[in-house]
Amino acid sequence: MLLALKNLFRYLRLKALVSFARLNVWWGGLPKPTPDSILQIPSRTGRNIKAHVYKSTSSTPGIPTPLLINFHGSGFVFPLHGSDDFFCRKVCSETPYSVLDIQYSLAPEYPWPACHNDAEDVANWVFGQPDTYSTSQIAISGFSAGANMACVAAACTFPKHTFNALLAFYPPTDLSMAPEEKTPPEDDGRSNEMTVKMARLFDASYLRLDPDKADPRVSPALGPVDKYPENSLFITCGRDSLCLETERLAKRVEEKHGGGVVLRRMDRCGHAWDKRVQPGSHQERRRDEAYNLAIEMLMRTKQQ
Repeated sequence: MLLALKNLFRYLRLKALVSFARLNVWWGGLPKPTPDSILQIPSRTGRNIKAHVYKSTSSTPGIPTPLLINFHGSGFVFPLHGSDDFFCRKVCSETPYSVLDIQYSLAPEYPWPACHNDAEDVANWVFGQPDTYSTSQIAISGFSAGANMACVAAACTFPKHTFNALLAFYPPTDLSMAPEEKTPPEDDGRSNEMTVKMARLFDASYLRLDPDKADPRVSPALGPVDKYPENSLFITCGRDSLCLETERLAKRVEEKHGGGVVLRRMDRCGHAWDKRVQPGSHQERRRDEAYNLAIEMLMRTKQQ
């Protein structure tokens, strides 16, 4: 009884803190996505998983298209579905791939492993649609927390060769490390205190049920790399405290799979820098570079 009350108070505290943080995000305004349509994908919980659909401009009616399944950034707590609209539109405009951009479960209401269960349910649903999607040409991508989900799906959840490409943009890959132990390789002269506080809140909310932080389904950097696609792209940011842990993972994947693995660090860029860039800025050029690397990776898989 005491443990149940303790867990309840813990949840209510986290819920209040996250709700306040969400208000700040909403107050700042969110870009309005422009998908071609919206799907409701059934999940194991009985609820539907919302997906924005971006149809490839080179698709032919009646012919199954390659598909990219994308998971947005969130810190595992923020409702930022639609924030990857620019990226999704670029993919469907410049490659044969259509895109499903997924709205997954968020903490603290739905802590680990809820979002990964959603990812698994979405992928299994996709593989049950061979008349719509070319099931031998399914790629997976994500940004930040969504990239953690993509890594877990590729490396832990599904058999090898399930996905023909992985696109991972600045993921957290080692949650066994305390946020204060992580430092960006480039010092921009700003205090890291707020970043650490937010990361603690994210971790406490996402890991509310106290899973083993060294579990590869929590920290993919600590797991085996055999199942990663031979075509894997890892984008890191020089001013991001998550940079080095992901680069260590990427180098292990590269050692295992060779030249199809691409690791690129975007200098003078912080976490999620690509979501708000000024025209003509260094950050815009790095965003375009990162997204073009993703396009090149997808085009390479289409030719194989």
